[in-house]
Amino acid sequence: MTKITFFRSNGQIYGFRESGHAGFAERGDDIVCAAISAMTMLLINTIEDGYGARVSYDINEDDTVVLFKSRSALSEYEEDEKKVFAISNLLLSYFNTLECMVEENYEYLEVSVQDIDYDESGF
Repeated sequence: MTKITFFRSNGQIYGFRESGHAGFAERGDDIVCAAISAMTMLLINTIEDGYGARVSYDINEDDTVVLFKSRSALSEYEEDEKKVFAISNLLLSYFNTLECMVEENYEYLEVSVQDIDYDESGF
C-alpha cells in the first residue's frame, strides 16, 4: 500500500511524505503506482522549475519514499502572494486528486493530513 501524508500549517498544505508500493500489480505493471509517480514528479517539477519556488525534497527509490515541502506555499515564508496562491492550490489539487483515487483504490492507497508547522516537519 502507498501511504501519503500531507503536511498542513494554518490550513495550508505545504508538503507531503509518500511511502510504499501500491501493490495493485507487479512492479513495472502497477498503474496505481505509475499514476502516483507521474503526478508527484509533475507537481515537484512544476513547483520547483515552473514557479521557481523554494522547495526541499528527497526521493529514495530503494525505500520507495518521497519527502517534499515548499516554503513558497505559505504566506509567512513567501512574499509573492500569487506564488503562494498557485503553489498552495497545486498541492491542494494533488491532495484532492489522490482522495478521489482512494475511492476506487482504497486497498492500495491511503491519504491523510498531519497538522504540523513547517519548521517542525523535518528534513
